[in-house]
Amino acid sequence: MQCGPSLRLLLLLPWISMAQQQTAPAGPPQSGAAIQIVEGDGAINSIRLHRAHDPVVRVVTPDGKPVAGAATTFLLPATGPSGSFGDSGLSLTVTTDARGIAAARGLRPNGVAGQFRIRVTTSWRGSPAVATLSQTNAEPVAHASHTKTIVILVVVAGAVAGGAAAAMGHSGSSSSASSSPGATVGGTAAAGTIVSGTPSIGPPH
Repeated sequence: MQCGPSLRLLLLLPWISMAQQQTAPAGPPQSGAAIQIVEGDGAINSIRLHRAHDPVVRVVTPDGKPVAGAATTFLLPATGPSGSFGDSGLSLTVTTDARGIAAARGLRPNGVAGQFRIRVTTSWRGSPAVATLSQTNAEPVAHASHTKTIVILVVVAGAVAGGAAAAMGHSGSSSSASSSPGATVGGTAAAGTIVSGTPSIGPPH
């Protein structure tokens, strides 16, 4: 039996619908950006030297391409361990370059020791992105250990010097005693001593 054109079309409609469903995209492409941490995460800052590690991030598209011209904000804690971005204070906004890089230069730690987090935010095509990195403010311990070592060396040197002086003093006293007049050596009276006994008187010469 031959089928007419209308019947053929009706028979092919389910197959056409299934092919369209398989080739149709799953949904609209993602337009949000992502923030990648490049430098500064896990860094230890010196309170005594007022030095910190500048946080650096990269803003990329969902498929990994760099995003240029994206305003990126770095925010520090208002209390506890924290720092400042020079005259900018607790927050600093930087525009990404052609590589998608944004660097918060001029970070200085405050005087509070401990760990803190830096919040990084940006927006691209109306979609926000957030990331955090952590740093720690600390006092260097090498200086304290060096001072303790010096103190120990000074104490030991003083004890050695004191012992040598005492030994020299004892030796000098022994020498003085052995060389003083009237000393008895080997049980024999030295010159100038009086020996007891009966005097012997002879005839006059």
